[in-house]
Amino acid sequence: MEHGKTTLLKAIVDNSMLEEGVGTTKFSVYKQGSPVIGYLKQIDFEDDNILMIDEILKVYKEIIDLEKKIEDLSFKLQEDSSEKLIKSYTESLDRYEFLGGYTYKKEIDIALKNFGFSIEDEKKKISEFSGGQRTKIAFLKLLLSKPDILLLDEPTNHLDITAIEWLEDYLKNYPKAVVIVSHDRMFLNRIVNKVYEIEYGTMTLYKGNYKDYEVQKRANYEKQLKDYEYQQSEIKRLEDIANRFRYKPTKAKMALSKLKQIERMVKVEEPNKYDLKTFHNNFNIKTSGKDVVELKDLEVGYDKVLQKISFLLYRGDKLGIIGENGIGKSTLLKTLAGKIKALSGSFSFGYNVTLGYFDQQLEFKNDENTVYEEFIEEFPELTTTKARTILGSFLFTGEDVEKKIKMLSGGEKARLKLCEIFKKEPNLLLLDEPTNHMDIVGKESLEQILKEYKGTLIFVSHDRYFVSKIANKILEFKKGKVTFFDGNYEEFQEWKKKNKEKIDIYDSGNNKKENETVLQEKSSKNQYLLNKENNKRKNRMEKIEKEIEQKEHEIKIIENEMKKEENATDYMKLAELQDKIQEIESKIEKKIEDWEKLNNLLK
Repeated sequence: MEHGKTTLLKAIVDNSMLEEGVGTTKFSVYKQGSPVIGYLKQIDFEDDNILMIDEILKVYKEIIDLEKKIEDLSFKLQEDSSEKLIKSYTESLDRYEFLGGYTYKKEIDIALKNFGFSIEDEKKKISEFSGGQRTKIAFLKLLLSKPDILLLDEPTNHLDITAIEWLEDYLKNYPKAVVIVSHDRMFLNRIVNKVYEIEYGTMTLYKGNYKDYEVQKRANYEKQLKDYEYQQSEIKRLEDIANRFRYKPTKAKMALSKLKQIERMVKVEEPNKYDLKTFHNNFNIKTSGKDVVELKDLEVGYDKVLQKISFLLYRGDKLGIIGENGIGKSTLLKTLAGKIKALSGSFSFGYNVTLGYFDQQLEFKNDENTVYEEFIEEFPELTTTKARTILGSFLFTGEDVEKKIKMLSGGEKARLKLCEIFKKEPNLLLLDEPTNHMDIVGKESLEQILKEYKGTLIFVSHDRYFVSKIANKILEFKKGKVTFFDGNYEEFQEWKKKNKEKIDIYDSGNNKKENETVLQEKSSKNQYLLNKENNKRKNRMEKIEKEIEQKEHEIKIIENEMKKEENATDYMKLAELQDKIQEIESKIEKKIEDWEKLNNLLK
């Protein structure tokens, strides 16, 4: 739902577009100083033939230039140890450290990995990436450039959960200002400490995260409604008194005073209603058998196996499928829906199971059709009144039904497709990213329908808030492994952290594993912690190596000083310089001892 959020971000970037305000309302956007503003406007790379890693490295131009400068100064210092050169060298090192010169390569590696890029991808040309991947590259460049004000318009769109969780951690620790437009409620909960709501042409500030906003908004609405209703009751009481005595000469003065009393009141506005428009499902479904769908070593994919999956769902189960992009989630739904063939293994549906499938591509028979024409072609037995009533339950009312399919927004198309699916009254729903194009009201409406839905549900979603509201079972996809968890999203996250609960794990090329797999998972977690500690040690060792290198440069500078002709016969000066060398060498020895201790601790 567009309320001007994106326009506002653009105005912050380019104040000139709104410097006169809109209509009769005059306003402007003021910035203190000259902050660097980062905003992803469009994907436009200067050179599509450049390697991806070189495109990312443009962000670190100052650091890379400093590296070259430090290297040049290092060579010059071997011949010239002037105070000016030493000062330049030291200042460059300090600046290099301040800018993150010792950590920027690791920062790039972590960011690329969590955004789904491999080491091989780094050497690919920009032109070799898909549109979605190019968007990710541009987004990463924006994040890593660390502007003073970071403007993010729906940043979690088209990111998988791994990337979103990395982005959350990155933004939580971001030291500068961040402005986010988002419908991702869990993302907002974990990042923001202020919420500005734009509704009915007014912007309102709420302190706290999204949950705090929901609580405050409802409390404000209820208080204003209560105050408004009380004042309206009081106004009516005073008006009744005034009307009763208006035409009685002895009481006219009293009537006038009551009307004046009403005029002096500071009027309480009737609060704008919540955006409570919601679509609803009034359809009945036939009851299926208890066992609804069973997968036995089902291998899904196209030209190669993406995953091997086994699980059993019972009537009323709601399975949320989460995980990385491009490794089989949508492919699984397409296989179950009969759109593509299984590569191996089997799946079967239970007694009286009827299927409904929502494809995120949102394809319709004819984009030139109106909403009504599309719906009536699908269900020709319906009367006009019945068809309009059903469409109305999914918010297609009045002139909306005369809109052509090609003119509908993504959210409207999703609503229409869901309306068609529910009209067929399936008792097993397969939904592939149903909330992708929906605003928050749409998502909350669909959540309510699915919570009340009596059938069985399998859905793919990257919206963790949506998953946490609906799913009572989780299927997580990772490369080469699928984890089936009998519990909701919060319980699954808790299990992943503690890894103490026993669950069924299925991975590619293997059958069901019990305790042995759980032990392996614990071992993997211990190995992860060990690797994390080792990485810290390696980072410290690299820092020590840099420090030793710097000290050795200092010795070379002093040695060059000792070789100067004016010092050749100045024995006191030479002794002083030699003492400095010994002092530095002593420090180097200590650092070498520290390095060796860390090296011995590496496992």
